[in-house]
Amino acid sequence: MSNEHGNLIKSPKQLIIMVFASFFVPLIIILLLMIFVNNGKRGDASTTTEQLIKPVGQLNFKDASGPREMQTGEQVYKAVCAACHATGAAGAPKFGDTSAWSARLGKGYDGLMTSVLKGKGAMPARGGSNPADISDYELGRAVVYLANSAGGKLAEPSAPAAK
Repeated sequence: MSNEHGNLIKSPKQLIIMVFASFFVPLIIILLLMIFVNNGKRGDASTTTEQLIKPVGQLNFKDASGPREMQTGEQVYKAVCAACHATGAAGAPKFGDTSAWSARLGKGYDGLMTSVLKGKGAMPARGGSNPADISDYELGRAVVYLANSAGGKLAEPSAPAAK
């Protein structure tokens, strides 16, 4: 058997260089990859973690024993109704679209509220909101806000009596 293939490392100096290179070269490559991946991906330096996760979720802590603040019609519209009524998804009449709302406005406030509370077509009951979070009064304010945006002349519902 011939000895055509000899050892690549022939001296202790070469051994030390190979050990050093086999350890530090991968570390340098990993460091350079980390710099490349993180370069320009974070946006502004002022971006906080809350801003990064905001599209995914947001926590709102409320004091259950504290007094309840009633939301305006616009606030309820933005929180519950805008998902469908801003785009017209699933056949929902768009916000401010007079022609789409004209037939519905003929039902009056009570007819519109019945549709909201019981659901109609693709719209779930209460627009998909939880009664513990949004009261009937607040939904009524949202109905008035939506209807009046399309030319309706509905009056704001009267506030519920204090408990």
